[in-house]
Amino acid sequence: MSSTIQDLCRAISQNTSYDAFAPALSAQQWEMLATYLQPLDVPPGQILIDQGAQDRTVYFIEKGTLSVHVIHSSGQMQLAILNAGSVVGEGAFFSRLPRSANVIATGPTQLWRMTSIRFSEMANRQPALALEITMALGSVIAKRMVNKPKRVAVT
Repeated sequence: MSSTIQDLCRAISQNTSYDAFAPALSAQQWEMLATYLQPLDVPPGQILIDQGAQDRTVYFIEKGTLSVHVIHSSGQMQLAILNAGSVVGEGAFFSRLPRSANVIATGPTQLWRMTSIRFSEMANRQPALALEITMALGSVIAKRMVNKPKRVAVT
């Protein structure tokens, strides 16, 4: 992967969706954030988040598209399509509950992931940065929760 944090920053700044992840970060803070993130290439069809899994990783989408869907006794139901500049995994990140849905790459996708351990390190070393990321993720959840079709897509 040849992505840089500027590529993620650009994708986030160009995301105009209702539930956009929109932290107010300086260029220096973006560079600092990059030290707590890990870039990840996801091939088409790969499951990124497995419904029911105990995992608190949050993912920031630089390029590509992810499909969010839930499986229940009557089959599978698509809940949302997430594009570049969006975030996924925010629900379990905060709640520590099992993942509520499956998330699958619909095409080649470039992500940046942050584990809960790396977030804790950031909170200890860079509390202002961690607070801004927390508030921006909280905003995504709040907006998804008031939008009934997206409410169930909080993963």
